[in-house]
Amino acid sequence: MTARYCSPAQAPAPAFATGPAAERLGALASGRRMWANGAVLHYCFFDRDTDASVIPVPGTGMTRRVSWAGAEEQRDVVRACFEDWQDLGVGIAFAEVDDPSEAELRIGFQLGAGSGSAVGRDALSAGRHERTMNFGWDLTAPGERGTALREIGHALGMLHEHQSPFAGIHWDDEAVYAGLAGPPHHRSRERTHYNILRKLDPDEVNRSVWDPESITEFTFPSGLALEPEQYRAGLTPPGTLSAAYKEFALRWYPPAPPSGPATLVPFRSVPLGLGPGGQADFVVDPPETRTYTLGTFGDSDAVVVVFEERDGETRYLAGEDDGGTPHNATISARLVKGRRYFVRVGLYSARGSGETAVMCW
Repeated sequence: MTARYCSPAQAPAPAFATGPAAERLGALASGRRMWANGAVLHYCFFDRDTDASVIPVPGTGMTRRVSWAGAEEQRDVVRACFEDWQDLGVGIAFAEVDDPSEAELRIGFQLGAGSGSAVGRDALSAGRHERTMNFGWDLTAPGERGTALREIGHALGMLHEHQSPFAGIHWDDEAVYAGLAGPPHHRSRERTHYNILRKLDPDEVNRSVWDPESITEFTFPSGLALEPEQYRAGLTPPGTLSAAYKEFALRWYPPAPPSGPATLVPFRSVPLGLGPGGQADFVVDPPETRTYTLGTFGDSDAVVVVFEERDGETRYLAGEDDGGTPHNATISARLVKGRRYFVRVGLYSARGSGETAVMCW
């Protein structure tokens, strides 16, 4: 089977403050793409004639439309892979919707365009009628189901395993460039460097141990890796969710506690008591309809996300990341009496000895 490589969308590095805030880059970089645990991620498939790319026709000066619609059997593979992730027991839920404007994850099937996905919350920066995930080859072919599992992993915020600085892979760079320049990949040197050869910063990866069986690890043939020696003849991961990655997913997205979230009452602060990487969830039942401010205070780096419950399902309403600056994350949102809202606070790191708390006012 020909090795196929996906290309998560290239996103600019976040602009963090200098000075003391720069010292907190590690905590921020490792979690900034992850979703708030407990969220429902809605996905949709493009399926209309208007859902298409306009691409040039080589040598003609003309363009043509290429559909993003996928056959039902292709969609079924992706649906089954969402179920595989869900069956791990993660605190994230997935729901299919028909309207792209209602989906955080929008999936196309443009053949020949490669497979790739926005990484985690980077999907929120894409336009509402743009793809955040594409599949460029037949997912029903033998061995290709792992592609869908991998792209969903990227959508959850997980990066390429082979780019981990802890992998210890020493590539034959020119062999990699040459191997990916021709069919079926046709990749530029820049794209190959970004998705294959470039090492992630140690502070950017989420795990300190390389997992060669990870779903985000690529198959690569012999002659590309010089070290570790046992992989000079190539590497073929199983294309399934490895035990280490299951543990990783459950650590980032643990199941909700049976007790449910605490209630956040207006004008009453609640201490967070979180460690780095922790999350606290609260429910808000507004006593009146008005614009509320929700946020943290104290010496910490945090992200605050607000969801609204609609028809028994949580929908993203607003979010704010303090970005490692001295300013606390706060959100102003109109909350309606009779509706229920959920506030989720994720802590990157706490500084000093002061108390960190959340309040609605």
